[in-house]
Amino acid sequence: MPHDDGDILADLRPDPAEFLHAAMRWHFGPETGSPFWLERAGKLGFDPITDVRRYEDLARFPNITRELRHVPAEQLVPRGYGGVGELVGMFETGGTVGVPKRIPYFEDWARQNLAWTHAHLDAQGVPRGVHWLSTAPTGPHGVGHFARRQAAERGGICFTIDVDPRWVKKLIARDSPETEAYLDHLVLQITQLLTSQNIGVLMITPPLLERLTREPRLLELVRRKVRAIVWVGTHMDAATRRRYRTEVFPGIVLHGTYGNTMILGANDERPGLGPDDPCVFDANAPFVSLHVVDPETGAAVEYGQRGQVLMNHVSKSAFLPNNLERDTAIRMKPPAGRVGDSVADVMPVHTFEDELVIEGVY
Repeated sequence: MPHDDGDILADLRPDPAEFLHAAMRWHFGPETGSPFWLERAGKLGFDPITDVRRYEDLARFPNITRELRHVPAEQLVPRGYGGVGELVGMFETGGTVGVPKRIPYFEDWARQNLAWTHAHLDAQGVPRGVHWLSTAPTGPHGVGHFARRQAAERGGICFTIDVDPRWVKKLIARDSPETEAYLDHLVLQITQLLTSQNIGVLMITPPLLERLTREPRLLELVRRKVRAIVWVGTHMDAATRRRYRTEVFPGIVLHGTYGNTMILGANDERPGLGPDDPCVFDANAPFVSLHVVDPETGAAVEYGQRGQVLMNHVSKSAFLPNNLERDTAIRMKPPAGRVGDSVADVMPVHTFEDELVIEGVY
């Protein structure tokens, strides 16, 4: 692979057209591409290296994310890495709609993604030099890994609680009374850490944040100690976000992120939004590009209209094009010069891939 392609793929803010061309050469070059994509190249009906010139051309690829439930991990590793020495982890989805999917995260993508995140946290006023409490899943889930790295790189310790989102979803699916008992178990862990430790940033999912507001002692601890709340995972409606910012947590930074394993990261809330503005998420383009489409036709809906979110992930470490997500959103104009769309008012569909969508606590 030419050296200049490597430079482009490592850039934090590359030219989209040059980046896309370099990525196609990387993922479909016999010396650098993954066995997974090289095996499929001859079945696509087009040549990705010569025929993919614009991000719109990514719609020509099949959505292969369902296959990620069963593909051997080594088949997804680009040969250009020369092995798995730079592999951060093999992270999995939460199993919201069936057997979890798996995708590799490499260190170069982790650095690119974290640089994007730090810039947005700084712009929102999320403080550095304070400790974090992450109430998100760890284990095979990437969010736990990145919470620890975010805290460390910003000068703090990351405390965690033990969250098993897959178990909660099973409890909810069978309408088990143990669901509340499990939530009580999580709340107790949060309370113990906030009581004994100096927590400045609370990373939490919207269902757990709502549960927290029903505990007077815990709510008082958050108001007294926490300087920023970073909510991740499931959706938060506009009315709830406004109530948190103006009534429940006044004076505390409230910053949202919209992401999942198949995005390989998060799209951050646009800085400068007021409590009455829609919560707009901007994508980390050109690595992640979001498109809001009519799921029946694949055509883009008008700005300001709701459609289903379609995602492309293009980086040196992974290539996941044309992935119709399990969320709907309002299509918004992106920042100037960015490919794709921004999104607002994200909410899950009721069913996806023939399965009922159960968000649980994450």
